[in-house]
Amino acid sequence: MPIFTVTGENDPFLHVSLKRGESISCESDAMVMMESHLDLTGRMQGGILNALARRLANGESFFQQHIQAVRGDGDCLLAPTLPGAIEVLEVGQVQYKISDGVYLASSDGVSVTAQMQSLGTALLAGTGGFFIGQTAGRGQLAVNGFGALFTLEVSPNNPITIDNGHVVAWDSRLNYEISLSTSQQNKGLLGTLVNSVISSEGVVLKFSGSGKVIICSRNINSFAAWVASQRQAA
Repeated sequence: MPIFTVTGENDPFLHVSLKRGESISCESDAMVMMESHLDLTGRMQGGILNALARRLANGESFFQQHIQAVRGDGDCLLAPTLPGAIEVLEVGQVQYKISDGVYLASSDGVSVTAQMQSLGTALLAGTGGFFIGQTAGRGQLAVNGFGALFTLEVSPNNPITIDNGHVVAWDSRLNYEISLSTSQQNKGLLGTLVNSVISSEGVVLKFSGSGKVIICSRNINSFAAWVASQRQAA
């Protein structure tokens, strides 16, 4: 199995070591460097419909890069588009749901498919709209977040509420609910909307059950809005 190692402290690389015959998939333009024993090709993973669904779910490119050790053992370095940390997840006993734009790479035993969400969840969430990424298989999955990454443990006695823009990936066994408010009080739809605007809460995800959630320190949507405001002020 390919070996995934995160190397570097700030804006790290994903270092992948492959034995002859092994291969990985990665996001388009993720490859920074590869040794001569490796070949890189473009693939539409899983056919047109799956590729289109992944595009909608995870913000992935229509085509993925496929790196294979053809002529012998070799290493490659990968990097995400956005600055930030990388987390390597072991997929198999635990499967994950992932937010849009966080997929970096996976060993060939892992697939990421698009899973349709309910209408209400899709309209409120920013994690892929009507679709969300769902892993299957066994191997390693590398995800990246905007800024630093941190792992939270959710337990039956400790449900956790997280701003939607900071969620990277979570254990698929967890229950999650989309809300416009962190309040436990029932204020009705209008009251919830008003409170959300006043408090600048936006959309939150309320997780319950047992499992882990990976979050990032920066919100790409908030950052994009700030950049736009600075350009308008200039």
